[in-house]
Amino acid sequence: MISFKDRVAIVTGAGNGLGRCHALALSARGAKVVVNDLGGARDGTGGSLSAAESVVDEVRRAGGEAIANGASVADETAVAAMVESALSKWGRIDILINNAGILRDKSFAKMDIADFRAVLDVHLVGTAICTKAVWEIMRQQAYGRILCTTSPSGLYGMFGQANYGAAKAGLIGFMNALHLEGAKYDIRINLLSPSARTRMTEDLGVPPPVLDLMTPEAVTAAALYLVSADAPSRAILSCAAGGYARAHVVETDGVYLPPNDQTPEALAARWSDISDASKLHFHENGGAPNMNFLTKAQMHKG
Repeated sequence: MISFKDRVAIVTGAGNGLGRCHALALSARGAKVVVNDLGGARDGTGGSLSAAESVVDEVRRAGGEAIANGASVADETAVAAMVESALSKWGRIDILINNAGILRDKSFAKMDIADFRAVLDVHLVGTAICTKAVWEIMRQQAYGRILCTTSPSGLYGMFGQANYGAAKAGLIGFMNALHLEGAKYDIRINLLSPSARTRMTEDLGVPPPVLDLMTPEAVTAAALYLVSADAPSRAILSCAAGGYARAHVVETDGVYLPPNDQTPEALAARWSDISDASKLHFHENGGAPNMNFLTKAQMHKG
C-alpha cells in the first residue's frame, strides 16, 4: 500500500481536472496538500481563488489537511510565498506536482509570438520556477519527489500546438538534467504524459464514448506512483484510459564516415543505415552519444 502519511505535497493547477484529482488522491493517502490554482480561464486570463478553495473544502470534509493558494506559477515572488506558507505550516515539502497549464492553440502561421511566450512561461518556465523554489529544501532534507507534466503533443507533435508542444518537449531536457543533479540527495524527477477528460481536452473532438474511458483517476494512479517513496527517476510515463507505457528518447547505432566521406552526398547515400532502428541506444547522459561515435572512429583507424 503506497502511503503519503506525514508527507507534504504541492500540486499546481489543482482547482480542476487532473490537478484536483491528484490533490484529492494524495490527501486520501495521508498527505498534507497545498492546492494551488490561479483560477483563470484555459488561456490563462483572469483569476480567482474559489477553485482552489473548493478542493480544499473537499479535502477537509474527508478529514485531510490542505491549504489553498492562488499564485501564478510564472510569478517567482508569488511562488516563493506559496512555498514559505507550506513550510511555515508543516515544516517540509516532500512532493511537487507541476500540473498547471494553459492552452492557446492556433496554427503556427496564425499564432502570435505573445501566445507562444505565454504558453512557455506557464508550462516550461513556470515548472522551473516552482521546482527551483523547492529544490534547496529537498536537497537539505535529502528527499524529494518531483513530477512534471509533459504531453503526447510534446513527445510526438500535434497540429496547432507549436507553443504547447515546444514547452512540453522542453521538460524532457529539464528532467534529464535534474535527475543527474538530484540523485545524491534522493530527489527523483519524472514526467507524466497524460490524456484525460478535462476542460483542457473537452473540445478536441473526441467521441463521448471514448472520452468516458479517459478518466482523471486513471492518470492520477500513475502520478501517485511517480511521486511515491519507491518511485523511479527520469521516467516518462504515457497514460490514458487505463493504458500505461514508458516513453524513451533513443538513438540508432549510426554509422561512421571517414573524413573524405563526410559530405551531404555520403549522408544521403547512407541514410537508411543511419536510420536503421534494429539496434537502439538508451543513453544515460549527454556525453554518451559522443562516446559511441568516438568508439566507431577509433575502430575505423584500427
